[in-house]
Amino acid sequence: MLKMLRLGVALAASVVLANTFAAEAPAKAGDTPTEKASDKSGDKAGDSDKDKSKSAEPKEKLVESKHSVTINGQKIDYTAKAGTILLRDNEDKPTAAIFYIAYTRDDAGDVAKRPVTFSFNGGPGSSSVWLHMGLLGPRRVLLEEDGSPLPPPYKTVDNEYSLLDETDLVFIDPVSTGFSRAVKPDDAKKFHSVEGDLRSVEDFIRLYTTRNARCASPKFIIGESYGTTRAAGLSGELRERQRMYVNGIMLVSTVLNFETISFARGNDLPYVLYLPSYAATAWYHKKLPADLQKLPVSELVARAEAFAAEDYNNALLRGASLAAERRAGIVREFARLTGLSDEYVDRADLRVPLARFAEELLRSEGRVIGRFDSRYKGYVRDRLSDNMEYDPSGEAVFGAFTATFNQYVRAELKYESDLPYEILTGTVQPWNWGEQNRYLNVAETLAESLTRNPFLKVHVSSGYFDMATPWLATHYTFSHLGLDPALAKNITLDDYTAGHMMYLNFADLKKQKADLARFIQSASGR
Repeated sequence: MLKMLRLGVALAASVVLANTFAAEAPAKAGDTPTEKASDKSGDKAGDSDKDKSKSAEPKEKLVESKHSVTINGQKIDYTAKAGTILLRDNEDKPTAAIFYIAYTRDDAGDVAKRPVTFSFNGGPGSSSVWLHMGLLGPRRVLLEEDGSPLPPPYKTVDNEYSLLDETDLVFIDPVSTGFSRAVKPDDAKKFHSVEGDLRSVEDFIRLYTTRNARCASPKFIIGESYGTTRAAGLSGELRERQRMYVNGIMLVSTVLNFETISFARGNDLPYVLYLPSYAATAWYHKKLPADLQKLPVSELVARAEAFAAEDYNNALLRGASLAAERRAGIVREFARLTGLSDEYVDRADLRVPLARFAEELLRSEGRVIGRFDSRYKGYVRDRLSDNMEYDPSGEAVFGAFTATFNQYVRAELKYESDLPYEILTGTVQPWNWGEQNRYLNVAETLAESLTRNPFLKVHVSSGYFDMATPWLATHYTFSHLGLDPALAKNITLDDYTAGHMMYLNFADLKKQKADLARFIQSASGR
């Protein structure tokens, strides 16, 4: 549910640096690592000045191990590879070492028929750990059934809902996240931009695909949060620069058009698009009138959407020209649907940004609600604040994922590095958005890819309690792609009853696995 990627808006929020301590989690019996350091550079030092130069370069590192997991009652043997691939510039000089973890099924047979999925998270500044150890990978972080944290020491368990039965998996850490680093630290900023990030991940996918003879395989991309921005951008980069057409793109907690989530003066769109999420949150915390509180959350969200799209949207459009009687009615209905008081909505001039809503909804209890997942609530120190002190839904899982991954990568995958594994880092800031006087919008890139490649399929996952990339903002974006109506069948939107990382809620994990498996089978022609 919680998606730890702090989404970059044109006024990108600062991200929190995750801890990198290790937890107690014994390696699984029967998992057998093999030779753990593999130099893939092929350099022959001494043959020439060029060879001598290359011999001083950082070396690619690869560790391979054998494991098994049971999915849908079937034992699956697989190979895990953890290592780095060096990116090079046009002069063949290394620019960055990209860390990745790949899982391939041992009995898959013809790799031309076996899908491969490239996965990453967002931020900007997030490693791939959230999708890896929350949804897709063969091991996952153990949490309560509703996604609430357990006390330390944290544990990993087999993920019986991994997608490894359907597709091989490659988890990518962009430059400056995870163990990925620029070769020259001063050059890291070249990768800290929309364009630089896309080019580096595109280059990694090309290298992995060619080195592992996967050019003929059905190929998929899955991204979460800013990772959806990256995924949509990659659909264009791979098509235009590599002529690589992918079968499917899976978007988890989507932001393609940053205008939809930026609460800025003069931009009323987010106020409209957040309202159903406010309603769902107030319903969860039992702050609604009795007639609304008794509704199923899906019905409540639909009612809030209708109000937001019509009466509320029209009221904001009219601004100061809105008749007083009409305005009073909008205030009352907004307050009814969001659990706020009429007075507060009136004083806010009908516009309540997320940071204020998060503080105001449970102010009488001295609690703040979560951004990644608004089902969470946390203590506050300043009960008069009108801005979020912190995100309790993020704090709930940062420690668990950091500790378990650091233990897992060393104890089970046998990959060792003294670099800190950057779970979620602020070192990528300031991020270069590459936009002048406008919001970043990669929805156009995705629409172009769908138009030029009519075989491309897109799956979209949204959570009702996601306040970082709200449900209606995602639906708005996909209803404004401007596609030929015949391509509408290529897009699947599935909604879930948790937040940004909906898969941390066990019921949603099971549903999402089934939804994504069905999508991969269909997009692969199976």
